[in-house]
Amino acid sequence: MSDFGNHKLILWDQETKKATGHRLVGEEPLSIRLEGKPYSVIMRTPGDEIAHAAGFCLGEGIIDAMGDVTSIAFCDGEDTNVIAVTLTPARRKKISETLDRRGYISQTSCGICGKELVEELYQIIQPVPDNSSIDAEQACACLKNLTGQQSLRRQTKASHAAVLYNSSYELLSVAEDVGRHNALDKAIGKALLEKKLASAALVILSSRISYELVQKAARARIPVIFALSRPTALAVDLASQLNMTLATLVDDEGLYVFCGAHRLKVKKVD
Repeated sequence: MSDFGNHKLILWDQETKKATGHRLVGEEPLSIRLEGKPYSVIMRTPGDEIAHAAGFCLGEGIIDAMGDVTSIAFCDGEDTNVIAVTLTPARRKKISETLDRRGYISQTSCGICGKELVEELYQIIQPVPDNSSIDAEQACACLKNLTGQQSLRRQTKASHAAVLYNSSYELLSVAEDVGRHNALDKAIGKALLEKKLASAALVILSSRISYELVQKAARARIPVIFALSRPTALAVDLASQLNMTLATLVDDEGLYVFCGAHRLKVKKVD
């Protein structure tokens, strides 16, 4: 499967029209099976399926670390649309209520909203500690360099990206997908599988910052999110409760810091 496809179309420029071609971002279902049973179906761009499933499981609280997993693999060597995840006996026992759920809907990829949700998530996700700081200028440079990491977007103009850095601004992982949640799951999953996630200090997003993305970053213990688009009110509420830093670019080269400003180092604050 390809992460994009070629499509014939007509280009109209107000005076003439002509046949041309364009690359369209791929979108297919990914079925995640947990303990042999269907758990969730996610519409995503093909690629990085194992990392995607690992990041998804971490974000959903199915696992806390890869040590909770005995296997994560394609159900069929030729079927990259189905991933099977098997947990350790201890982990199965710990999340037995989750495994017994029927009609499951992912809480990090659907539209559940409200102050009650923030309170509920605050109860199950520990606030991020203040054990790192971020240089605002270097973090801005990472954000401005995002387009350089988006090869799929350059071809299709239709994908989101998530990029993880450590506190030295070294690149840990990059992922693109038609879905912003999927892109972050894949980026986190890659770092998790490569045993780099513990050093992640900053995530860069091409999308707006929604509460689901804050939740995923918090589960991965990543304290700082920089994004091109603004956050939602619910995202700021949740990030504030979890002691996280959210910031986005301002047109005149500055930053809007919506919460967690104490974590940013700047040369001068007016």
